[in-house]
Amino acid sequence: MKQERDEAREHRITYEIIVDCYDGYEQAMGWWCYLDDTIQFPFKAKCITERSRSPLNIGETIKVIGMADEEDCEREMFVIIEFMKREFAVPLMQLKPMNTDEATTQAVEDWQYWVNQGYSF
Repeated sequence: MKQERDEAREHRITYEIIVDCYDGYEQAMGWWCYLDDTIQFPFKAKCITERSRSPLNIGETIKVIGMADEEDCEREMFVIIEFMKREFAVPLMQLKPMNTDEATTQAVEDWQYWVNQGYSF
């Protein structure tokens, strides 16, 4: 679902996150580095959408403990969660941070905005 254009977010994405990226792989690594450097792990998050690749249901609260490996994020950004005494990766698009610092919330929202605008690697 496309969101209204946010010029400040567009500027940050273009000039801080994917600056000097020439292909999809470089864009993916730009996003991975930005998210890994900016997000303060661990944090709690709520599942806001169901995905076929994920066991999470809408409304579930989980603990996010880190970024998935770079190789796992070449097409989409994944984070590692603790869930049912296990750790595994889920799409960052599924999650809404809860009670986090401003930078973490902004970073997650930047990624979700980018995807919702229809951009891709």
